[in-house]
Amino acid sequence: MAPETGHVKVRGTVRPPGDKSISHRALMLAALARGTSELSGLLTGEDVKSTARVLRQLGADVSSVGAGTVTVRGSRLSTPASRLHCGNSGTSARLLLGVLAGQRFPATLTGDASLRRRPMRRVTEPLRAMGAHIEEAQGDALPLTIRGGRLHALTYTTPVASAQVKSALLFAGLTGSVAVTIREPYRSRDHTERLLLHLGQNLRDDNGAISYQPSAVKLPAFRLSIPGDASSAAFLLAAAVLAEGGELLVEHVGVNPTRTGFLVVLERMGAHVERVNLRDEGGEPVADLIARPAPAALRGTEIAAAEVPTLVDEVPILAVLASRAAGETRFREVGELRVKESNRLELIAANLRAVGVESEARGNDLFVRGTTQPPRGRIETARDHRLAMAFAVLGTLPGADVRLSERASVAISYPRFFADLRSLRDTRTGKREA
Repeated sequence: MAPETGHVKVRGTVRPPGDKSISHRALMLAALARGTSELSGLLTGEDVKSTARVLRQLGADVSSVGAGTVTVRGSRLSTPASRLHCGNSGTSARLLLGVLAGQRFPATLTGDASLRRRPMRRVTEPLRAMGAHIEEAQGDALPLTIRGGRLHALTYTTPVASAQVKSALLFAGLTGSVAVTIREPYRSRDHTERLLLHLGQNLRDDNGAISYQPSAVKLPAFRLSIPGDASSAAFLLAAAVLAEGGELLVEHVGVNPTRTGFLVVLERMGAHVERVNLRDEGGEPVADLIARPAPAALRGTEIAAAEVPTLVDEVPILAVLASRAAGETRFREVGELRVKESNRLELIAANLRAVGVESEARGNDLFVRGTTQPPRGRIETARDHRLAMAFAVLGTLPGADVRLSERASVAISYPRFFADLRSLRDTRTGKREA
């Protein structure tokens, strides 16, 4: 694999792909709605295509997921003719368990080898408590056969902050027409709640307890413009912060406060990203972001456990930034990373060490000590899209020689990532990437 070679300055305007979390949820709600919904800005990555494919198997008419507007003609979901294959998408599998919990037919969810290793009991346990019948073929993992039925109301406290668990229970409440109340130890991303409110559903937040009483009226079809993904934007912003000059404008980015922990930590480390043109689209706050190189050396910091739900997908790129910061950066209670697309926690530490950075995963914590030495070495991505993108950004540093084991995994969430990253270089001073 050719090395990612560095450039010195950045310049340009980029629009990241549509938000992955919102794309999944919008497709599912459109499939459950009455009439034809129109979704613009939908992410075209492989995970979202998996959701669209499964919804078609369940009887929804979903147009091709590509550039332009995607239309979804909702209908009463029906028994699928075969297993529902979620590919590598944990979001698809966990949220669809909630959608299927209130249906009156059986369905089996499965996925690729990576997804079949990921834990599902955090979702199946509360769904069973609501009355769903779920059969396991190999313990706490896919494939799972769910036989929905008559559900009953649930009040549930999640052991960890998880938007996927919360959303699965809200979808079960919607499809089963029962009330749901959910409490979390920390607040997780709230895209499902915002979409339900946008569609006129009766949902409220009582001091952190999310209470949902589904409407007796079927969801109406809707039009939705999906903002750019804050997690995808983080890689571009980090490249700008690490550059030695220039300015980057990242347009149309979702700045939901449950997703902006990355920006908060950047400020603590000594970088600044300006938010301009703030507006609201479909119940979500959106802004354009202007990033410039950090005015001085980045500073190490500590990311507390309470912050992790707001930046969990950005830990890889924050660890890369920490590798260039003065002192040590400590990530507390990030054990959730062990059950992502890879054992992301161990791989972050191992890959940083592979390019000459002191890093260690101890228990559920991650420690990174910054260096000024150019990073040089081979990165094992384990086909984890966020690892591939994070270490590609590290490869933009002057003098870097960072070799990725593969690049194709970025298609999961950001198909044009490498083209956009190359476009950032200032051609007047920059050095072309291989």
